[in-house]
Amino acid sequence: MIKNINEFKTVFFIGIAGVGMSAIAQYLQGIGKEVAGSDRYFKEGQHNETKEKLEAEGIKCFLQNGEGITEKTALVVVSTAIEDTVLEVQKAKQLNIPIVKRSELLAMIALSKKTIAVGGTSGKSTTCAMLFDILQFAGLQPSIISGAGLTSIIKEGKIGNAKVGAGDWLVIEADESDGSIVQYKPEIGLLLNIDKDHQEIDELMQIFSTFKNNSKTFVVNQNNKLAAQLSANEENDFSTSETSSAKYIATNFKQNGFNIQYSIFNIQFSLNVMGVHNMENALAATAVANVIGVDLQTCAGALKNYEGIYRRNQILGNKNGVWVIDDYAHKPVKCAAAIASCQPVAQKVIAWFQPHGYGPTRFLRNDFVKEISAVLRATDEIWMSEIFYAGGTAVKDISANDLINDIKALGKNAFFVEDRNNFVQEVKSHLSNDCVLLLMGARDPGLETFSKSVFENL
Repeated sequence: MIKNINEFKTVFFIGIAGVGMSAIAQYLQGIGKEVAGSDRYFKEGQHNETKEKLEAEGIKCFLQNGEGITEKTALVVVSTAIEDTVLEVQKAKQLNIPIVKRSELLAMIALSKKTIAVGGTSGKSTTCAMLFDILQFAGLQPSIISGAGLTSIIKEGKIGNAKVGAGDWLVIEADESDGSIVQYKPEIGLLLNIDKDHQEIDELMQIFSTFKNNSKTFVVNQNNKLAAQLSANEENDFSTSETSSAKYIATNFKQNGFNIQYSIFNIQFSLNVMGVHNMENALAATAVANVIGVDLQTCAGALKNYEGIYRRNQILGNKNGVWVIDDYAHKPVKCAAAIASCQPVAQKVIAWFQPHGYGPTRFLRNDFVKEISAVLRATDEIWMSEIFYAGGTAVKDISANDLINDIKALGKNAFFVEDRNNFVQEVKSHLSNDCVLLLMGARDPGLETFSKSVFENL
């Protein structure tokens, strides 16, 4: 079995268009491997932007019909969504080609570099991007494998979720949702937070405890009660509470429109992002960078130029006094944080959310209701469309309307529009000339197009 990235030259990804898969594929291509892949979204004669950008990197893309896998293929990579019944998996088995999960391959890559693994139930992609920017600004020439495209890399015409640098450091996003985070043995493990997500709290604590034990140096957010329980050394930790015993403390937070300001050890930081949660993300990135030797003034200089990442507080524009913002928020705490971050911008926030998956929505129903209701002001509104269904054998015994009715029962302004294509028409009479329209959701590849159409049709 392959256990080291030096043990193969040619590699094939089944489901290469997925954000996690495409990132590793680009990284491996960047270090000299021969990379190819297929995806069910690749169709004959149909334009696909991800396919185009992968091919521009020298990665060969195929329809998901098996033709891309040959006797020359040394390794096949699958994501957790790829089942054994898929034709290409069957072909790989017939040819006796080793098959590994995406997370196993990422763990191998992590062992080949000085790796910083960013973990937690919220903020991983943003923190990875901020940390990458700091290390790059500091001249360390880092590499990154992320779960979202960095705007600065997207501007180069790339997907934006991976880049190979000449330096020793690699920044990776370590995912807890499938438990794969326990496979990494990083130089530095960063724990941002622990909140109920795909698993119950007890299970999450166990997963993150293993992550801690596997990390040579562990950096923790003391502001999060559960994460704080796993602190290894307060000298590496961070917090936004002035009474915390953590070394790195952010104070004097202010938000003016789409800009936040705060200070660490009396050094002023200014970023063009929104919300206290993004101050925490930037503080986390700063703490890690300082632990490995980057001075705080350099961190502040880097973050001043931070350009953000794809679909995280992404400002689409303003029409008639209405700011339209596209966001990947899809968990209770994330949705509440996204709404809160918009409130300093306007008198009224209208948030639209499309939950994904019947199982996750059922599991988190009470948490969605609690977190969203708590953050809404009297002038704010929450709208939802029906749950996104990606296929499979889900029991459809819950509707987004159930969440809306629960929120209404708490006296909040909540509305259900089953078909999202009717949302613009329904919401128009609720808009004002001092308003933010926040669009939230994940996992659905059509959300970017939907958000753009909402802005165009306002």
